[in-house]
Amino acid sequence: MRDYIKTIIEYNDNRLSRLFAVFIQVLIFISIISFSIETIPNLKPQTRVILQSIEVFCVVIFTIEYLLRIYVANHKLKFIFSFFGLIDFLAILPFYLSFGLDLRSLRALRFFRLFRILKLARYNKAINHFSRAIKSAREEIFLFIFITLILIYFSAVGIYYFENQEQPEHFSSIFDSLWWAIITLTTVGYGDIYPITVGGKVFTFLILMIGLGIVAVPTGIISSALTKSVDDKTSK
Repeated sequence: MRDYIKTIIEYNDNRLSRLFAVFIQVLIFISIISFSIETIPNLKPQTRVILQSIEVFCVVIFTIEYLLRIYVANHKLKFIFSFFGLIDFLAILPFYLSFGLDLRSLRALRFFRLFRILKLARYNKAINHFSRAIKSAREEIFLFIFITLILIYFSAVGIYYFENQEQPEHFSSIFDSLWWAIITLTTVGYGDIYPITVGGKVFTFLILMIGLGIVAVPTGIISSALTKSVDDKTSK
């Protein structure tokens, strides 16, 4: 029985397994759509009852799926603490935690229902390629993040010294300057905070040039890793 269940929920090489995968994916989409509908104000009580029934049905199925995956796993603890094991657990946790909690806590817990959409990663080959690419390029990505954090801090310090005296309300400290540094390095530029001194404007120009390169670097790293992942899969 254990081996039979495993062929259905773990593999994708037979008709029952593919039907099961499609069924779970459809339920995930239904759950996310019902979650979005719940946020519409002034819903009719009947609609809320229907949405709650959908939620209960989805959680029951997801719970059964989670328990079955633990049952068929060769290393149960390893699965429970794996990426997909944690995602499966977080997908059902808010529902069970909602019992006995006040409405304010329940509203906060609803956000974690979005973890269900990550369950789709198990059934999507493209996402699997992306996951392998991230793993293969993780050292380069971590290095990029570290350098980016240094540049953000450097930018905050620089703009603070240029603009503090002229705009103390916006650049009163380095910590206040961090917001400007982030939106400038990411080239978002909301326009709510901007330099007015000559030195600040020149410094901003340099930071913007660096920001353009920062946006391009991770794209190149991940694109290269994705190409390598697809080539490795093809060669196999």
